[in-house]
Amino acid sequence: MEPIKQHTGLVYPLNRANVDTDQIIPKQFLKRISRQGFGQYLFYNWRFDKKDRPREDFSLNQPKYQNASILVGGENFGCGSSREHAPWALEDFGFRVIIAPSFADIFFNNCTKNGLLPVVLPEAEVNQLIKNAESESYHLTVDLENLKVYDNKDFETSFTLAEYPRQMLLNGWDEISVTLTHEDKIAEFEKNHVVY
Repeated sequence: MEPIKQHTGLVYPLNRANVDTDQIIPKQFLKRISRQGFGQYLFYNWRFDKKDRPREDFSLNQPKYQNASILVGGENFGCGSSREHAPWALEDFGFRVIIAPSFADIFFNNCTKNGLLPVVLPEAEVNQLIKNAESESYHLTVDLENLKVYDNKDFETSFTLAEYPRQMLLNGWDEISVTLTHEDKIAEFEKNHVVY
């Protein structure tokens, strides 16, 4: 996975609460066996009509949000089923950071294990970020090393993240990579381990 130390990007405001994983990546697109290729189906039922034409009334289809890499959403983002495909779809589409007042626990953990940084901020701050991004082309910087979020004007705030997922994201590790950091100890154990 690509490490995240500091990320600056265009903000896409998704001003909805309780965005569930079936809305993020509908069930009919879960047939792939790799993590790639899900981005084209992100928010599919909101982005496209029944004839697969882009819906003009869905904000992510607006030109001003093309190439957005930071999604700011409402509370309880990622609720619903535990499908890991949801962070895969968001990451494959181009998002690197998701900011919300709260996340479903499983979705939050799936994000940190798949290279997508979830940031919890107070609802009032999230509402301000959504308002800013709806009114203008708005960029934020998310600094994982110093646990800060700021813009180039007057917004700056802090967030917290447990050290284990923080290190995974800073180093671009998945759980296999973490295990392999102990490869010398594993080899030493195997060398001295009696096989019956």
